Amino acid sequence: MTHITPAHRVLRITLWSAAIAAAVLALLFIALREQGPSHQVTYSGEAEIRSEFSLVDHRGRAVTQDDFADRWQLVFFGFTNCPDICPTTLAYMGSVLDILGPKADRIAPLFVTLDPERDTSEVLADYVANFHPRLVGLTGSKAQVAAAAEAFKVYHERLEDEDAPDHYTMAHAGHIYLMRPDGSFEAVFIEGDQPPEALAEEITMRLEKESSQ
Repeated sequence: MTHITPAHRVLRITLWSAAIAAAVLALLFIALREQGPSHQVTYSGEAEIRSEFSLVDHRGRAVTQDDFADRWQLVFFGFTNCPDICPTTLAYMGSVLDILGPKADRIAPLFVTLDPERDTSEVLADYVANFHPRLVGLTGSKAQVAAAAEAFKVYHERLEDEDAPDHYTMAHAGHIYLMRPDGSFEAVFIEGDQPPEALAEEITMRLEKESSQ
């Protein structure tokens, strides 16, 4: 059995994170290039990041992106056996929601598992309760989760690891996606790049802009 070292894991995630960042920058460049004087920026092409999924929430209810269409989405992909990135990021998202206060009513915070074999609705219900009462855990079949990850362009990979629970772990990028109410991409963040107050301010700015239109 191949042993995956922490350094190997970090290298994989770093490389894929850089690839996603490059894709986002490319989308922005294309959008700005194609933007006319009286047109809004739009994103198109195979690399488009979008909120599109058919999953099951932590209460056992089948949901799609349409169930959150009236709110902005703050989306993070991970798994409950994740030792570091996931709990840190979810706690960070909880802090952002607390800082937003009543404005958090306009946000749907979503945690999508990349490990549906172990992360059932029941497991997710116990897990998300540790971070924030508004946090929604999402799971599904392998195919459903893979389709959701593809829509968001999320890197994930199962790695055999004799030291991990059940002898495997899930390598994945640590991005937090901010999606508009129509499911289109708005921005991407990483927990360590700014304090929760700064992200709450970024979200507030967008909410106020939407309200003024």
